[in-house]
Amino acid sequence: MRHIESSIQQKCVKWFRIQYPKLMLNLFAVPNGGARRKKEAGIMKGEGVTAGVADLLLLYPSKGFHGLCVEMKTKDGKQQDTQKIWQEAVESAGYKYILCRSVYDFIDQVNDYLR
Repeated sequence: MRHIESSIQQKCVKWFRIQYPKLMLNLFAVPNGGARRKKEAGIMKGEGVTAGVADLLLLYPSKGFHGLCVEMKTKDGKQQDTQKIWQEAVESAGYKYILCRSVYDFIDQVNDYLR
C-alpha cells in the first residue's frame, strides 16, 4: 500500500475506534501488501495470504450483508485485477465491498452501512 493510502487508512481506523468503540475489534487490517523476503512471502502464502483482499474488514452484519470490505485508494488510484476478482467473490457471498478515497468517504460509507 502506498504511504498516502496508509495515511488515509490510519485516520479511518482511528475515527472508527472513537465512533464505534463496541465494534473496535470487529474492524481490522489485512497486511497483504508490502515488501517481504522470499521465504517469508512463501510462508505467508502457505498460511493463506491471498492477492486482492481488501485493506480493511469489518466483521459485523448490517443491511442484509454479512460484513463490510474496505479497499483504500488515493483519488486517482485504480483497483488491480486481483482486487476486482476478490471483490466479485465476496459480493457474491453476501458481503458489501466499498472503495474509499478519503477519510470523509470512509465516514459516510461506514455510517451508512451501520445506521
